[in-house]
Amino acid sequence: MIHDAERASIALQPIRLKILERLEQPSSPTSLSKTLGIPRQHLNYHMRELEAAGLVEMVEEKRRGSVVERFYRSTARAYVIGPRAMGELRADPAAIQDRFSAEYLIALGSRLIEDVADLDPATQTLALETTIAFATDADRNSFSRELTASVARLAATYHKEDGEPFRIVVVGHPR
Repeated sequence: MIHDAERASIALQPIRLKILERLEQPSSPTSLSKTLGIPRQHLNYHMRELEAAGLVEMVEEKRRGSVVERFYRSTARAYVIGPRAMGELRADPAAIQDRFSAEYLIALGSRLIEDVADLDPATQTLALETTIAFATDADRNSFSRELTASVARLAATYHKEDGEPFRIVVVGHPR
């Protein structure tokens, strides 16, 4: 998770994205320079920037005569730029009046990313994902009413003031 604008800026430079894409397995700047067609000195500069930002790490050094070849790999399989990287410009669901708009759904998604990114990776969560095809708008509206009533009933049954709070977000959008 990338939480700050500076790290996001470092990661999002096109040449650095190409480097990160190729560093799931350890590689050296020499071999990356050949693969990407970039001069080794230029590639070394980008590797230092990525390493300083914590996006790659050196995993091995091999001495070949008087030359030391360093091998790097990315520090994650995938990266997500968190909403906090946008500072005061990040989406806020409370600031959006139209609760049926895509803008509101994006803001909810942003808050969800922030909330979950702050959790310990071992934290137990729950999730549900499914796809449903509605024959008519009336079917979709009926489903929405029934789902709302069911979730409200379940929440009333299981909510305990002294319990551990969970945020439940139920969304639907056209595919």
